[in-house]
Amino acid sequence: MKRPIIGITMGDPAGVGPELCLRALKDRQVLRRCVPVVFGDAGVLERVGRLCRIGRSAEVVPLEIWRREPSTNRPLVVDCCSPRGSDVRPGRIQKACGAAAYAYIEAGVQAAMEGWTAAVVTAPIHKEALRLAGIPYPGHTEILAELTGTDRFCMMLASDEITVSLVTTHTAYGDVTAQISRARIRDVIRLTVAALKRLGKPRPRITVCALNPHAGEHGLMGDEERTIVEPAVRAARKAGVRVTGPVPPDTAFIPARREATDAYVVMYHDQGLIPFKMLAFDKGVNITLGLPIVRTSVDHGTAFDIAWKGKASPNSLIQAALWAVRLAGRR
Repeated sequence: MKRPIIGITMGDPAGVGPELCLRALKDRQVLRRCVPVVFGDAGVLERVGRLCRIGRSAEVVPLEIWRREPSTNRPLVVDCCSPRGSDVRPGRIQKACGAAAYAYIEAGVQAAMEGWTAAVVTAPIHKEALRLAGIPYPGHTEILAELTGTDRFCMMLASDEITVSLVTTHTAYGDVTAQISRARIRDVIRLTVAALKRLGKPRPRITVCALNPHAGEHGLMGDEERTIVEPAVRAARKAGVRVTGPVPPDTAFIPARREATDAYVVMYHDQGLIPFKMLAFDKGVNITLGLPIVRTSVDHGTAFDIAWKGKASPNSLIQAALWAVRLAGRR
């Protein structure tokens, strides 16, 4: 069977992304399931490879040549030539690195949109570096939605232990309530159900978390459950979804509830990511739902404190690549 081509964006050059990409290019599981193509900077990878004692083991192709002849059956590094490897200071927030990380994403998304790759897998970027470079997005999810022209999307963190989808993502707590609506919750439930069906669960079970402590206690601790969350859950149930909620967050993730749940829909970032990372930190995968392409990512950050030292675990990036293969095969 022909292996799919999976694009991997290198992330912030000053973070752990370059060394993770080098390890993914050599990983046996990855090579057995797909053809990895890294969109990044060859000079950075060369420098990181020497420092971390990781051989590159992949041919380098300039971006303009890749765009003319994108098909491949072997691992490649697509050199986006930004920035120069010698200019990058590992573990530092730099404007040039924010611009470079965005350029890698643009190239990877274009390849997926044009059908040259079956999916795009993203290594971590740094939000402050993006801002220094004048890129007005809080993270990958919003960048990908803009580049693909997608209006309805959400972030899902998936693993064998627990899966969560977020109603709001990189939002200050004070702004969460204003961004929650019946329509938004229904969209996240619908996108989550569709993704789980593609992953082989024909009738997935969804648990929706409440926003407030004790699910609002009948309005004593907030009325968002009564006015927003409960109507959205009823509408989803009426549409045939097996959904429960709103469930008080302090009991939503106990073992008995997890056994009865295929995916959680949570109201804000830490409500879902704290239990997720406790249970699946180095095995979890970030998936953007609703896009016209398959996109997965690591579920950790740039880890500047250990960047370019050969200490970063590639497990999450490898899992992201393997999940991308699974999702691409079910489109």
